[in-house]
Amino acid sequence: MNLTIKDVRLYSAMSVLSRPIADATHDIPAIKFYIVEVETGDGVVGQGYLLSFHYSAGAIEGALKDIRRFMLERSYEINQTVKLRQDYDIETEYFGNTGLLRWAYGAVNVAMWDAWGKVLGQPVYKILGCNGRKIPVYGSGGWINYTLQELLDEVTAYKSRGFTAVKVKVGSPDMERDIERLTKCREALGKDVKIMMDANQGMSVSDAIKLSDTVRPLGIHWFEEPVSNKDFAGYELIRSKTGISLAMGEREYDCEALKELIRRNALDLWQPDLLRLGGVESWRNSAMVADAYQIPCLPHYYKDYDVPLLATIRNPFGAESFDWIDAIIDNKMIIDNGYAVQREGAGWGFTFKQEFMEVVK
Repeated sequence: MNLTIKDVRLYSAMSVLSRPIADATHDIPAIKFYIVEVETGDGVVGQGYLLSFHYSAGAIEGALKDIRRFMLERSYEINQTVKLRQDYDIETEYFGNTGLLRWAYGAVNVAMWDAWGKVLGQPVYKILGCNGRKIPVYGSGGWINYTLQELLDEVTAYKSRGFTAVKVKVGSPDMERDIERLTKCREALGKDVKIMMDANQGMSVSDAIKLSDTVRPLGIHWFEEPVSNKDFAGYELIRSKTGISLAMGEREYDCEALKELIRRNALDLWQPDLLRLGGVESWRNSAMVADAYQIPCLPHYYKDYDVPLLATIRNPFGAESFDWIDAIIDNKMIIDNGYAVQREGAGWGFTFKQEFMEVVK
């Protein structure tokens, strides 16, 4: 069996659902991705992807090309994810091995795990050991630039599909607009669907406290990234003043913020981003740190990877669900009454369709 990686290929892709969206801190014109494909000497192919939107295409492609060159100049086997991480951290330390360079490694790591699963003929979650838990998912979106009707159409569509929780963006320049949107969502969804809110770090501490107190009667389930991910004192104050559950983690490249928020008793849900942390091993390590302090894991964005990974840890809370890649992969994830159905195919259990993949030259 030849496990040596003989080729690494790079592609870009765009969601068929691509449209301009906005949160409290960003205007996003398109929903785009990069896909890494690794191939072994025996022709086994694995894929991993990262969400790029419109940001820094030249830098992202450069980072991906750099790690491709690094891998092909050496000889790595498909299961040597830890060795590659150790070697590449040394290689990238001078210019900073967090940020885009970590994202690039994360995409490669995910692709290697896909290929390793295919070599073994098993889904990733079974290779790592399964907790036997059903993984709940929530419908995400609720973008700031949506009209009220577009927002209500989205959240009620989630409910009609069996979702039992939805997330809505907040942080509008006029807080009354946020309050109205959340109120109308509660009226449309009834009491049985959980509502969460996400400010994408776009609020001041005082406004986050005011909003939390004002919408308390709506029963907001948790508040994501109310303020800057570096404002640990702000998280501590918001939680102590309002009692609302706080979630964060998607901006982190390591566990330092998690540990500081734990020290301050200022966090309720940990939201690791698989790509920013650098892949499967780091994602699971961060979930274990959180679990040591009874903080559940509620990862950011990548449901097609996160649902299998949540099935391998002790304290999974749920996964975030977007439909963005569903039409451009061969096996979309099934959601049944608010729970994800694990794919049983080898690796991650899905592959991007060739007609949507554009070669990165």
